Amino acid sequence: MCRSIKTLRPPVLPEEATEEDIRAAALQYVRKVSGFRAPAAHNREVFDRAVDAITEATAELLSGLEVRGQSAPPHRAAG
Repeated sequence: MCRSIKTLRPPVLPEEATEEDIRAAALQYVRKVSGFRAPAAHNREVFDRAVDAITEATAELLSGLEVRGQSAPPHRAAG
């Protein structure tokens, strides 16, 4: 159905995760949890809201993580 979600934090990812990277991971997560690659029309709104919420939460998580005693570089907020 969908591939594994990759780690988006340094040092695993050599550079800062882009908003596109974060959104792609959120979309993969929602697809996996919902069991749908693409939602039916009547589920589109809730599917899209879930992707938006997970994108925002992931960006917040990555911007707040400390790796080896140093703060990770700031990430742009989703939106």
